Amino acid sequence: MTDVGLKAIAAAIAIFGAGASSIGEGLLVTKAIDGMARNPEMYGKLRSSMIIGAALVETCGIYALLVAILIIFVM
Repeated sequence: MTDVGLKAIAAAIAIFGAGASSIGEGLLVTKAIDGMARNPEMYGKLRSSMIIGAALVETCGIYALLVAILIIFVM
């Protein structure tokens, strides 16, 4: 195996983190909408909690993408 091949494998593993975070974000939004449909009075609390949670999950995906880019172009 060459260095280029190992970089590609490492970047693919890092991108797996971004994919996993997008699945988590989808589940988060699904459960929040389900909670809003079941209890409309909690709309404000659920929406704000969902936005904060989605932002945290999205930053994990961005960090995984950043690591993959750094592996490919810097190392």
